[in-house]
Amino acid sequence: MARDTTDQTPVTSVAELTAYLASGSKPKEKFRIGTEHEKFAFFKADNSPVPYFGDASIQALLNGMAERNGWEPIMDEGNVIGLAEPSGNGAISLEPGGQFELSGAPLENLHQTCKESNQHLAVLREIAEPLGIRFLGIGGSPKWSFAETPRMPKSRYAIMTRYMPKVGSKGLDMMYRTCTIQVNLDFSSEEDMRRKMQVSLKLQPLATALFASSPFTEGKPNGLLSWRGDIWRDTDNQRSGLLPTAFKPDFGFSDYVEWALDVPMYFVVRGGHYHDCTHVTFRQFMNGALKGEIAEWQPTMGDWTNHLSTLFPDVRLKRFLEMRGADGGPWRRICALPAFWVGLLYDDEALSAAEELTRDWGYEEVLALRDAVPAKALAAEFRSRSLFDVAREVLTISRNGLKRRNRLNGDGIDESQFLAPLDEVLAKRATLAEDMLSLYRGRWNESVEPVFADYQY
Repeated sequence: MARDTTDQTPVTSVAELTAYLASGSKPKEKFRIGTEHEKFAFFKADNSPVPYFGDASIQALLNGMAERNGWEPIMDEGNVIGLAEPSGNGAISLEPGGQFELSGAPLENLHQTCKESNQHLAVLREIAEPLGIRFLGIGGSPKWSFAETPRMPKSRYAIMTRYMPKVGSKGLDMMYRTCTIQVNLDFSSEEDMRRKMQVSLKLQPLATALFASSPFTEGKPNGLLSWRGDIWRDTDNQRSGLLPTAFKPDFGFSDYVEWALDVPMYFVVRGGHYHDCTHVTFRQFMNGALKGEIAEWQPTMGDWTNHLSTLFPDVRLKRFLEMRGADGGPWRRICALPAFWVGLLYDDEALSAAEELTRDWGYEEVLALRDAVPAKALAAEFRSRSLFDVAREVLTISRNGLKRRNRLNGDGIDESQFLAPLDEVLAKRATLAEDMLSLYRGRWNESVEPVFADYQY
């Protein structure tokens, strides 16, 4: 989220919070695809991290991008911490350790999504090259210790950094040393949201396995294929994970609201200043818990929107659904991740097939799969089957869904072409993480330094 919301509309009832989520429902012909991708910035001279301040810095990248694109700077206590496209179609934001993120515009098809990503990377390279900066596209920081990792001057992150060690053992690693690719997708009704939420929650462990690309930490193998996936197992379990309530057969907007109300807040923004509110839940906030602590203590819709952005279930519900299970990766995977989910969720026949496949998958067994995937990826077993076999079945459903969508590019090629990186994973029976480990033990001569050259943008 590039900019925290400042909508001053008062919140007077829980029903208004539920109505806010329900207002995201839209006709199928207005469904869009919003893709987000993060990458690590590094100096090509020595593979060291890029600081926020300085002549060659994250700040210089943002200023250069603003000048080049004409995008509006997003400021926080006098520092530029993001950029916004003037009409609201896309933004650039910073993750806590300087991970550079494009939050893409809501687009109609995957051809546009891939074009957007390529254009963004081309402009970014144009700005970064004179500064000696390049970008790494994998899921976890392979070399830098936590102490070596830069800190971005973003107020919400200062609050999170203080809070994370109180609620989990790996929250700071999540913040500062991971990257992801995500896709945001629409729903037409509460029932449509429920079906998509339940299918995608059950299949997030599969996405983690398919996109596993974080096998290194601090210069050596970490014993995992998705270190990022393992980090999410103990980040803050009050606000992250599988969301048990979503497995209910009658799950709806109000269930998500009731869960969100009892999650501790991070902050409220008043007059551009961030107030630490980690000691109260949103429900307590609505009941007057901040009266006497801050002058404008009554909750607003901006506060609710910001609170929703600080919840981290594997599928996050706002006025759309966010798929959050995948590691970051090379540029082709920026197109493959939305292709995987669009094929499954935006075609009626595909959604029904995915729903039938996963209908009787229970919370506990999906949780067990989620726990197994960081170490085993597609070699994990589910109901006495290899996850490779499940992946083949799911990928077939997705491919058929994309073909039925029949969104063609200028050469008459449909969107299923973007699944090619996942086809390669299944053909080789090896994830990107396993490819990197093979290189580490072979051509890389047990060094992670070559990862910066081989997997850079």
